[in-house]
Amino acid sequence: MPGRRDHIVVFVTCSTATEADRIAHALVEQRLAACVNVHEARVRSTYRWQGRIETAGEHLLVIKTARRLFARLEAAIKRLHSYQVPEIIAVPVVLGSRSYLDWLDDCLQPEARSRPKKASRA
Repeated sequence: MPGRRDHIVVFVTCSTATEADRIAHALVEQRLAACVNVHEARVRSTYRWQGRIETAGEHLLVIKTARRLFARLEAAIKRLHSYQVPEIIAVPVVLGSRSYLDWLDDCLQPEARSRPKKASRA
């Protein structure tokens, strides 16, 4: 399956559902992601921050995109995210439904620019 190694899934956690929805919408609108799942149920995250062990409820984003878009995706997330150091972790898609991966590719293409039609010669 040529070109299939380009697909990745990116995980991002957000502090609020509003922030998660805002980031998800922006990424799809900018064609940096074909689809973003926002998990409504909060996940409980335990992590070390500034020398202390913290626990917080967060919302998980599962972002379907392409490796070639990762730098732009990461920059957009950092710009939109409230965390000083947001979680942005990508894993490769090893296999997937051909029709789904084709759809994903289509969604990640730049919008087709309208081209003027050639005048017909009659």
